Formats: sequence, structure tokens, C-alpha cells
Amino acid sequence: MHERGNRQERVTLADGDTEFTEFAQASCAGLRNAAYLLTGDRDTAEEAVQATLVRTYAAWRRVRREDAFAYARRVLVNYLADKWRRRLKEYATGDLPEPAPEADIADEVALRRWLTSALATLTLRERTIIVMRFLFDMPEDAVARDLGISPGTVKSTSSRALAKLRVSARAEDVSMPAVGGDRR
Repeated sequence: MHERGNRQERVTLADGDTEFTEFAQASCAGLRNAAYLLTGDRDTAEEAVQATLVRTYAAWRRVRREDAFAYARRVLVNYLADKWRRRLKEYATGDLPEPAPEADIADEVALRRWLTSALATLTLRERTIIVMRFLFDMPEDAVARDLGISPGTVKSTSSRALAKLRVSARAEDVSMPAVGGDRR
């Protein structure tokens, strides 16, 4: 109820709004404390809590069946992280960073030639899987789905192809560059 002057006016709430109002009243203090601990500023914390409650209300139909407070905590943390990211995009500084050293074009050409000749030794399926996994940086499941094969086939074919490439690198005494990192 809202008071206007000396009379009380009853505000009708939509279906589910009563539940949200109770949730907001019960969780507001906890969210505010968490926001303050994350920001160190009361005004920013209040703003973050308000934005969190607005976003939680927008998803209330779905959220109220789940753990609403956990959802609101995630929204709060994501909201603050987004604000920090926006603020940290650019730094004003008088010092310019050192330019990256120029790569030797001859080394790049030699590596590219070695790589294309090494890939040519693979079967079409092996080459396709290696390119999708390591050039396009796709996970095994996505490669399997795109090629219509099982994830196990992607793993075994990828392993076999990488072994062939290692043998090819040893035979030509070329150090194969680290590509893609650990894929397990």
C-alpha cells in the first residue's frame, strides 16, 4: 500500500508480483551487502542492486521456479563485471608499449610450406578434422556434429593425424609449432 496524504491507496499487483515483492524485500539487504563488498562504494552498490532487481523481475516467471536468490546473485556479479569491463577498456597513459618484434617472413613462408606439404600427406578426413579442430578451434563434439561422425571417431582420427604430422616433422627435422594447446 502507498500513502498519499492521509489516505491509503491500494496498488493492484499483477500475478506473481506479490511473490517478487516478497523476494525483493527479503533479499535486498543481502544483495546490497554483496554489492558493497564487490564495489566498495555504497552508491554504486545501490545502483547495482536496483539493476539486479529489475533484471530479475524481467525474468521472474522463469526464475521463481528455480533458486531466485542464486539467479539474482549471478545477475549482480555479471552486472558489476560488465561495468568494470566497460570502464577498463581503455587506459590513458603517456607511455607507449614496445612494438612487437617483426617476424621473419622467410621463416613464416618456410613454416607455411612445411605445413601445407605435411597436411597433404594426410587423408581427406584427417586433414578436415585437423583443420576444423586446430585452425577453426572447434571442440570435438562440434566437429563430430558437422561431419556426421561420432566424437570417438574425431578423437581417434585427430590422434592418428597428429602422430603422422609429428613423424613428418621428425623426418624433415622441423620443429612443429605448438598449435591449439591441450585439447583433452
